[in-house]
Amino acid sequence: MPIYKLSERKIKHAAPGTYADGGGLTLRVSKNHQKRWSLRFTYDGKQHEMGLGSLRDLNLEQARAISGKYRAMAKEGIDPRIARAQAREKNRQTSKNIKKHLATIPTFTSAAARHIRTYRCGWDNHKHAKQWIRTLKTYACPLIGHKPIHMITTQDIIAILKPIWLSKTETAKRVQARIENIFDSCHSAHELHDHHNPARWRHHLDNVLPRPTKIKTVKHHPAMPYTQVPMFMAELATKRSTSACALQFLILTATRTSEALHATWDEIDLDQETWTIPQERMKGQLREHRVPLSRQAITVLRALPRIKGNPYLFPGARKGRPLSTMALLQLMRKMRYGTKGEKGHYVPHGFRSSFRDWAGEVTHYPSDVVEMALAHTIKNKVEAAYRRGDLFEKRRHLMQAWANEIDPRLELTLDPTERKYNK
Repeated sequence: MPIYKLSERKIKHAAPGTYADGGGLTLRVSKNHQKRWSLRFTYDGKQHEMGLGSLRDLNLEQARAISGKYRAMAKEGIDPRIARAQAREKNRQTSKNIKKHLATIPTFTSAAARHIRTYRCGWDNHKHAKQWIRTLKTYACPLIGHKPIHMITTQDIIAILKPIWLSKTETAKRVQARIENIFDSCHSAHELHDHHNPARWRHHLDNVLPRPTKIKTVKHHPAMPYTQVPMFMAELATKRSTSACALQFLILTATRTSEALHATWDEIDLDQETWTIPQERMKGQLREHRVPLSRQAITVLRALPRIKGNPYLFPGARKGRPLSTMALLQLMRKMRYGTKGEKGHYVPHGFRSSFRDWAGEVTHYPSDVVEMALAHTIKNKVEAAYRRGDLFEKRRHLMQAWANEIDPRLELTLDPTERKYNK
């Protein structure tokens, strides 16, 4: 039977009637000029006919292709009508499963909320969780909060970051990192087939946005030169406030502000002259940190009153709470230090740098002893894996030498062990 009798031109101008293309493919044109395809085929020794669809759905080339496919099925003993019905049912089921799966994919706001609920117990403090919520609400949710997670694109992420990337670089980088973490956890939870993370920095956004280090130089906490610390401690000793005592203790122990202000009496062993900071209060929460207390630090502690119902060394105005983290900074501002201060732009956290500079420039203490005193993590992973001790006795001599350097009021003398480490 000859085939391919029709052409696009003939089809376009076809009047109502029936037009055979060959091979059983026929175009039927109704009185109102509706054009539909049909196919006659032989199956199981009998003639059958089935509709293929309208001309709007199938052009001539497509109609010929599908009719050839169905003729081949019939020749192999497969009823094309049954095969088509099965394929349609399979497609319907697949579509239904896809819709069901997509219905379980959360919006960005829902994904962010679940991520925060899951991981907030592992964060250092409640302040960190509040920062997550605030930055995402401010910068991300207004643009992508309503979108299902799988529909968010790289362009959406760029739209969030670009307006603040140059003006608020540090905040923008945190927003990017937080969105990236949310996507990673969401992909794992929902087993999405597309594991592309539109907020990925490495080998993705770093090709679109300039590196933060190229935009803004990292500013370290302003530190008082160690040569000025003794004079500062002498001035501090004239003050009788809880804040003054807390700042003295912080400087003598070279600890972080939060570690000192949240210290409790049950962490202090006055007999052993030791302060043990639990793991959950340390930066990174890697391990507990034992702090050897110098005799000057012990003197500060013995002078502190103990408030019933308040476990903290330095109780604040609120019942059962420690001093505010701003208390020490406010004290320094009153002493004309701090931002735009007449005596220097120094802040409480900077005294750790003062201690580090003194230990490196004045003493012969090994660097690892000094770093351990500051509770810094060992960057070399191999060394960190094998080191079990905390160099506690060596650090005791170091901290006493530091106390004698900056607060010699007790006229304390170094013992022979302490002397050998000092110039």
